[in-house]
Amino acid sequence: MRILFLLFFIFFLPFDLFAYKIDKVEYKGLVHISHGVALRMLPFKPGADIDDATVDKALKKYFKQGYFDDIWVDYDKGTLTFHFKEKPIIAKVILKGWKENDEDVLKNVVRIKKGTLFDMAKLEAAKKRIIEAISQEGKIDSVVEIKTEKLQSGGIKVVFIVNEGEEIIIDKLRYSGVEKLDASEFDEVIANKEHEFMGWFWGRNDGKLHLRDLQYDPLRIKDFYMQHGFLDARVDEPFVRVNFDSYLAQMSYQIEEGEPYTIEKIEIYQTKKVIDNAKLLKDLNLKEGEIFNIKLFRKDMENIKTKVADLSYAYVQVIPDLKKNKKEHTVVITFKVIPGEKVYIHDVIISGNTRTLDRVIRRELYLGPKDMYSLTDLRDSRHALGRLGYFESTTIEEKRVSPNSMDLIVKVKEAPTGNIQIGGGYGSYGGLLMSISVSDRNVWGSGINVGIKAEKSQTTRTASFNISNPRLNDSDFSGNFSIYTSRYVYNDYSVNSNGITVGTGHRFSRFVNGYLSYTYSSNSYDIFNPENLSDYYTFFFENYAKSSVTTSMSYDDTDDYYLPRSGIAVSQSFEKAGLGADADFFKSRTRFAAYKGLEKYVGFDLIARYKAHLYFAEDTGYLPIAERFYMGGIGSVRGYESYSLSPTIVEYDPYGNETVRRIGGRQTFANSAELSFPLVPKAKMRLVTYVDWGFIGQDSLSEISRGGYGAGVEWFSPVGPIQLMFSRPLNQQPGDKTATFEFTMGQRF
Repeated sequence: MRILFLLFFIFFLPFDLFAYKIDKVEYKGLVHISHGVALRMLPFKPGADIDDATVDKALKKYFKQGYFDDIWVDYDKGTLTFHFKEKPIIAKVILKGWKENDEDVLKNVVRIKKGTLFDMAKLEAAKKRIIEAISQEGKIDSVVEIKTEKLQSGGIKVVFIVNEGEEIIIDKLRYSGVEKLDASEFDEVIANKEHEFMGWFWGRNDGKLHLRDLQYDPLRIKDFYMQHGFLDARVDEPFVRVNFDSYLAQMSYQIEEGEPYTIEKIEIYQTKKVIDNAKLLKDLNLKEGEIFNIKLFRKDMENIKTKVADLSYAYVQVIPDLKKNKKEHTVVITFKVIPGEKVYIHDVIISGNTRTLDRVIRRELYLGPKDMYSLTDLRDSRHALGRLGYFESTTIEEKRVSPNSMDLIVKVKEAPTGNIQIGGGYGSYGGLLMSISVSDRNVWGSGINVGIKAEKSQTTRTASFNISNPRLNDSDFSGNFSIYTSRYVYNDYSVNSNGITVGTGHRFSRFVNGYLSYTYSSNSYDIFNPENLSDYYTFFFENYAKSSVTTSMSYDDTDDYYLPRSGIAVSQSFEKAGLGADADFFKSRTRFAAYKGLEKYVGFDLIARYKAHLYFAEDTGYLPIAERFYMGGIGSVRGYESYSLSPTIVEYDPYGNETVRRIGGRQTFANSAELSFPLVPKAKMRLVTYVDWGFIGQDSLSEISRGGYGAGVEWFSPVGPIQLMFSRPLNQQPGDKTATFEFTMGQRF
């Protein structure tokens, strides 16, 4: 029996019960893990006696690192050798057939980075994400094929070949239970709309199904009802039936409207009284006795929060409560205000400014170390930084340090403010343009603006130098100096000017600035066809000198310099000439612009703009023709040549040939309405559509009236903002000079 028992142990028990001594461990094919790290990962040390189970444990530990396709070992005379077959590296990732060269899609959808290890499971997961992303665009039956290719370098090229599926078009959209509101108004808020005739045309519904919005549309409809007081409205998830032969869909909503609620009472309860309730109630949009509106309700919450936060209660909470009387259909609104602790600013930390000096940024902030917190000051600081035009983006983060203190982290991303240009172009009015300029709106990051420019075209020849400092010695005073020589060719004459301007300004508040300047210039005319000019009209074209003083005031609370999305900009200036020189006149210039971002209403970065100006000149002795006003071109009425719209005089030569001369107007008004759409966000390129209309005359604005409309491209290029405008005239009259294309550089959009 003992012999049989011994034989059983020898022949039937696992081999790994037998141990063997390891004198040395070697690695072959190991790249991603160093030999030292690999040795430390071993569950044993050289010199120890091990068995197969121990080796197997080591193999599993290495394999879990995810770097290897295969691992095996061999043993020879005390040396244990691990052999590794590493996974190849992905050297290139390409998308074909969908969102090609879109870095955002590669980063956020595909999520396979160059330099990562090849893993088929991860590629399959990326394939599923691509199909899901396409389906969210309303397309079904999409197919994605993964193609791999081994490169000479040993890396792997991965190509996702995408065959997009078919779009689902909403052919019918029905609403059941809608009686008190007009269902057609739902189109203002929902993303999935019924297809309309010529749905491809701008402003029409294309009917494409957007799956990602399908879950939100019922909430949007309910919110629309609550804007009209229907607090009990219920909107079920939409029922969608798709015909996969035609890819047409029918959708239906089941809605229970209920009744609109009237506001019975508005109450404010403060857990710790920090402000008089009457001050909070005074500026509320909702009023007792009126129909409830959820949109105004949210605004009132924000207004209450702002008023309390402006008292340094940075972490104030406003908790609303609606007590409905379903029988009477009235509601009592209660705003519970929890102020928390007063908060002061512990420190202000500036980051991201590679050029701009810290002090240039800090002087625009209305909050600093040891200041008490104010939400309004924080918002105004962010907008003030945006108005500088030095940065692509600005954010101010709040970092809590203690219950009653916080740090402000100001993060900026520098924008190009300076450039050296040697180049040219072509304009519809000026023809071929050659220019050389050196300019910087933020020299050495100091906030000082310096520019030297020389320009020549068929209609202009200018050379100038200017320097300005918007904050002299970091104070609220500004200063500027410029000197120039120019020749401008108008339609009937040209003006040669040499001048100098000095000025100073003062910032009276965070939005209001004043300015005072003095200008002296000498001016002469070159008259086209002077032989046709009668003695009676020669006084229009007398050479003159101008000595004038200009004073102005401006208000600007916009949130950005080049591309504002909120706020207004208003300016009023008065110029008086006649201080010891020939010209003697008085001018008034009024400008207005309003900007409104509409993204929260339409779901994309749409910007609405309205711009207008009103100019008036009074002859108090001598008003030269070059000092009068002209209309046409970018800045007034697009669709007409620059300076081409003006009151005229008619001259006849001895042979009866007539010459029409533009002599300028003494008053003009022009305004425009614009919509700016994102075109290529990555390239900072936008599409703008517009309608302009203007008036000009000698004695009244009704003498000449013209309009224009069109579309253009706004591009914040590496050399500055560029506008390309394609226009058509409105109310065109015989003799008008029209322009279909214009461009400008450096102007605010």
